[in-house]
Amino acid sequence: MAIGLTHYLVLGAILFSLGLYTVLTRRNAISVLMGVELILNSANINYVAFSHFSSGNVDGQIYAIFVIMLAAAEAAVGLAIVLAIFQLFHTIDVGAVETLKE
Repeated sequence: MAIGLTHYLVLGAILFSLGLYTVLTRRNAISVLMGVELILNSANINYVAFSHFSSGNVDGQIYAIFVIMLAAAEAAVGLAIVLAIFQLFHTIDVGAVETLKE
C-alpha cells in the first residue's frame, strides 16, 4: 500500500482537530500556545504534501518555511505575554486576563 495525498490530508485534519480542541478547552496559556502550534503544523503538512504531489512545484515548501518562521515569532511573543501575565497575576490561567478589561 502506497502512502498517497489522502493520508497526509487525513493526518493534517487530525492534527488540526487536536489543535482546535486544545485551544478551545484549555485554560492554561501554555496549552493554548501548544494548540496553536499544532494548527500551524497541520497546515505545514498540507503545504508540503501538496508540493510533493504536484508536478515539481516547490511553492508549498516555501510556504511551509514561512509558516515555521511565523510560528517561531508567535512562540516568542506568546511566551513573553505569558511571562508578563505571570508576573502580574502569579498564574498563567487564561481567565485571569479577563480582569484587564475593567
